[in-house]
Amino acid sequence: MTCAHRKRPFGSMVTVSYHGKSIRCRVNDRGPFVRGRIIDVSTTAARALGILQLGVAHVVID
Repeated sequence: MTCAHRKRPFGSMVTVSYHGKSIRCRVNDRGPFVRGRIIDVSTTAARALGILQLGVAHVVID
Protein backbone atom coordinates (compact mmCIF):
# COMPACT_ATOMS: atom_id res chain seq x y z
CA MET A 1 0.00 0.00 0.00
CA THR A 2 1.21 3.48 -0.79
CA CYS A 3 0.71 7.05 0.33
CA ALA A 4 1.76 10.63 -0.40
CA HIS A 5 3.47 12.78 2.24
CA ARG A 6 5.08 16.21 1.89
CA LYS A 7 8.18 15.74 4.04
CA ARG A 8 8.91 12.03 4.57
CA PRO A 9 11.56 10.59 2.23
CA PHE A 10 10.48 8.41 -0.69
CA GLY A 11 10.50 4.74 0.22
CA SER A 12 10.03 5.30 3.95
CA MET A 13 7.35 3.30 5.73
CA VAL A 14 4.68 4.94 7.88
CA THR A 15 2.01 3.35 10.06
CA VAL A 16 -1.45 4.84 9.57
CA SER A 17 -4.14 4.05 12.16
CA TYR A 18 -7.87 4.72 12.26
CA HIS A 19 -10.30 3.40 14.90
CA GLY A 20 -8.23 0.38 15.89
CA LYS A 21 -7.11 -0.57 12.38
CA SER A 22 -3.48 -0.03 11.36
CA ILE A 23 -1.67 -0.44 8.07
CA ARG A 24 1.88 0.16 6.84
CA CYS A 25 2.26 2.41 3.77
CA ARG A 26 5.27 3.25 1.64
CA VAL A 27 5.71 6.92 0.71
CA ASN A 28 5.97 7.08 -3.08
CA ASP A 29 4.64 10.56 -3.90
CA ARG A 30 4.53 14.18 -2.74
CA GLY A 31 1.30 15.70 -1.55
CA PRO A 32 -1.42 16.12 -0.59
CA PHE A 33 -1.79 19.54 -2.13
CA VAL A 34 -4.82 20.56 -0.09
CA ARG A 35 -3.99 22.91 2.79
CA GLY A 36 -4.32 21.30 6.23
CA ARG A 37 -3.96 17.69 5.11
CA ILE A 38 -0.91 15.69 6.13
CA ILE A 39 -1.13 12.39 4.24
CA ASP A 40 -2.97 11.01 1.23
CA VAL A 41 -3.40 7.22 1.19
CA SER A 42 -4.07 5.03 -1.83
CA THR A 43 -7.49 3.52 -2.51
CA THR A 44 -6.29 0.12 -1.29
CA ALA A 45 -5.04 1.65 1.97
CA ALA A 46 -8.27 3.60 2.48
CA ARG A 47 -10.29 0.42 1.94
CA ALA A 48 -8.14 -1.48 4.47
CA LEU A 49 -8.64 1.29 7.06
CA GLY A 50 -12.38 1.49 6.42
CA ILE A 51 -12.31 5.13 5.32
CA LEU A 52 -12.94 4.70 1.60
CA GLN A 53 -16.54 5.94 1.79
CA LEU A 54 -15.61 8.83 4.11
CA GLY A 55 -13.22 10.46 1.68
CA VAL A 56 -11.46 12.45 4.43
CA ALA A 57 -10.77 11.19 7.95
CA HIS A 58 -8.62 12.04 10.98
CA VAL A 59 -5.92 9.37 11.22
CA VAL A 60 -2.86 8.82 13.41
CA ILE A 61 0.55 8.58 11.72
CA ASP A 62 3.61 6.95 13.30
